[in-house]
Amino acid sequence: MIYVTNTPNNTGVTIYGDYKDFEALYESLHEIVGDEGEYPSYDDARLRVLGVCYDLRHALMGDREIEFVDNGMDVDKMRRLATITSDKNIYLAINVLWPEMLFVTMALNDFVLLYARKQAKNTYTLMRHNKNIWDNTIAHIRLFQAAIAKCLKKTVSDASFARMLNLMNKDYPWVDGYVTQYIDLLNCKFIDMDKEKRLKNIPIMAKRIAEQGKEYRKLKDDLQKAAKIHKCSITDLRLIIDYPENIEW
Repeated sequence: MIYVTNTPNNTGVTIYGDYKDFEALYESLHEIVGDEGEYPSYDDARLRVLGVCYDLRHALMGDREIEFVDNGMDVDKMRRLATITSDKNIYLAINVLWPEMLFVTMALNDFVLLYARKQAKNTYTLMRHNKNIWDNTIAHIRLFQAAIAKCLKKTVSDASFARMLNLMNKDYPWVDGYVTQYIDLLNCKFIDMDKEKRLKNIPIMAKRIAEQGKEYRKLKDDLQKAAKIHKCSITDLRLIIDYPENIEW
């Protein structure tokens, strides 16, 4: 089972799961975002989701962290089962920055809807006949989102959590055409904060991502002008910012 915790320095989240959990989540995330170019206006959002897949894949290959987790086995149970085994399970772990994780969580709402529409002729048919209600891919994505929500509830105040749920789940689809360079900007700003300020800014990050306010609109306008000058797509442009090599999670 996937579970998510806030990192010690409030920099992001740690996603935990055993090998099968990570494998199932990896496959479901890949499935939910579709093939390259399938949803052209969602290409940038798709790449952010695949960024999480990248870390999941490396964890599966043994290139990320591991943690030993109690599995409920003890001496008495071993005696009754006439076996000797470990009392720990190995869980894989990856870290994701808070702004990045918030955006991916919101974007997955859109991709679930797009995926469901692809499986049915229209949303009425989907709702009327309960098609895909037991779809394995959607179930894994919703469980992942639920784990992130549970982590948020433990991390921020009740009032902030309620506001964040409202912001992150209303009026989608909305990452259609989203300028995801803004997430890089927020990620770097968040890293530069101290531990206490990060904790206070988690709800603010969700608000900025969801509301696409003045800062977002200015960046989008600047990128549109640059794309016109260089005769390229906004997607091809990158901000002149550098992520630190070592992040204090």
